[in-house]
Formats: sequence, C-alpha cells, structure tokens
Amino acid sequence: MGDFDKIAAETGFSGVVQIDRAGEVEFAKAYGLANRAYRVPNTVDTRFGIASGSKGFTALAVLSLVHDGALELSTTARSLLGKDLPLIADDVTVEHLLTHTSGIGDYLDEDADTEITDYFVGAAYELTTTEAFLPLLDGHPTKFRAGERFAYCNGGFVVLALLAERASGGVGYHDLVRERVLRRAGMTRTDFLRSDELPADAAVGYLPIDGVDRSNVFHLPVLANGDGGIHTTAADISTFWRALFAGDIVDPVEEIVRPRIDVPDESRRYGLGFWLAKNTDTVMLVGYDAGASFKSTHDPHTNTTHTVLSNTSPGAWPLARTFPA
Repeated sequence: MGDFDKIAAETGFSGVVQIDRAGEVEFAKAYGLANRAYRVPNTVDTRFGIASGSKGFTALAVLSLVHDGALELSTTARSLLGKDLPLIADDVTVEHLLTHTSGIGDYLDEDADTEITDYFVGAAYELTTTEAFLPLLDGHPTKFRAGERFAYCNGGFVVLALLAERASGGVGYHDLVRERVLRRAGMTRTDFLRSDELPADAAVGYLPIDGVDRSNVFHLPVLANGDGGIHTTAADISTFWRALFAGDIVDPVEEIVRPRIDVPDESRRYGLGFWLAKNTDTVMLVGYDAGASFKSTHDPHTNTTHTVLSNTSPGAWPLARTFPA
C-alpha cells in the first residue's frame, strides 16, 4: 500500500485509512495529528467526525420506525410538523426527504456560493437538540415540487430527525440512533460527542482561517444531529457495513440500497440515505464539512470495505479517489 503513504506525504494527510475484507483487516494506518496544539498523533482507533456520513444512520433510525409501523414512507412531514416549518409543502413525504427529492429549502444550501470556512449555524452551542434547529430550518422557500428531481438537502435530514422523534413518542434523535442503529450494529466506539468537550481519543477538526489552522468548534453544531457529524472509527464503520448487510439493523436491506434516483452530476445513484455507485452494487457513505472529510465504500459481493477518515476538510479525497467504486 505504498501509494497511500506517497499520497499522504504529498498532501499532508491527517487521518486513517483502512481496508478490510469479510472482517479481516488488510490495511490500516494512521497519519498526522489528532490534536495539533498538544502534538497528539492520530491512531487507527482515533474517533473522527464523519459529517454527512451519518445521514445513513439517520435514515436507518427512520426506516426502523417504518418497520415498526410508527411511520410510513408515504407519511407526510406536515402530519407530524403541525404548524412548524410552514414553508414545507403539504405533500412532502418521508420518502422524499430520504431521497433528497423533497424540494424544500435548505438551511445549509450546498448550491450556494459559499466556502467551507464560512460560518452558518449562528449560536452553535445552542444546537444540542433537534427542536433547537427549528429556527434554522424555518423561512427557506421551496425550490421545486416534491418528487420532481434530486437536490441534496441537509435540512431535510434534520427534519427527518424531528419526524422520528415525534413519531416515536418523544424519544430523542440521539437515543433513537443509539438504540436502533449503533447498538444493533455493535458499534461500541461510535457516538454523538460535543465539540466543546471531545474525549482524548477523538480528533479535533481543523480548517485554515486567516492563514492559520483553527479548530471547527464554531463552525458546526456543538452536538451533531440528523444531517451528520457523529464520531466513529474505521473499525466501527466496517462493523456497521457487515451488520447492515446481515440484516441486523433493518431488514430487508435490499430496499434500502435499491437505486431510487440517478444523480448524473455526481456519477452516482441514491437509495434511502445511501449513495450508490453508478454501474455497480457498491454502497457509499460520504461526508464533507468544516474540519471533516470521510468516505467509506462497501462491496456487498466481496464484503470488502474501503474507508478513509480525516480531521481536515480536503484530507480524505486524494486517498478516496484510489478506492474502487
């Protein structure tokens, strides 16, 4: 795996790369620093924020409620939102939100002319609950009619978290994911960590601002929610893929990873919360945000997982481009 070392050296990569087949690790290596102030190195067991990578976990929590009959794919958002978020159209459903075809306006619009270093979330320290996101989610006009096309929507997955909470009778989003996804998958090193009290085994996210590298503590919600940001390890991601395809989280898996819509701009397809390769059955989770980048691909036929996690915004991509997809 000399190519990984070469790319890591050329790009100053900070993070972890792991490849495993059927649970047997073929390659795992850490590079760079988890904490630059104290010169703490990354290890293969370091926990990293994975940004939108955890949208898949949100989707599975929602789909487990569908399996239990608390929700349906055809359930409208309005039926649970009541008078909240009045600009969300009455015909937007859970399935529209899961497939990024809802057309709702996005509080974190990836089509906007912005930079990863820009500040979006206002009082980040207040965003500890899903309900606290309501002011951020409100006031964004509809972009297009539900079901018309694909448009990646971060806010849609926070709305899904909100719907899941209300459909479950008030169980908080974080506990829904813990109970219905992480515990079922056996992901013992994965959790929602506050950015202002990261444990010693978690990497600080960094991004360049005004010529220096600063932490991302003011750029992201202090506690991750439905649109991404959970912390995990390379080993736990491999555990996740095996559990998903074993049917340990939600079954049948085939419906979750069945292509629902083509996304030509990305040369990919999309299922229910998961990216899918254009011409193969490879399934992907991808995340990019201030001080975090992540990609994990899983081939269900060979049971092979390629994962790269980084505590910088651009870090993962040079290495991820070497993965088969």
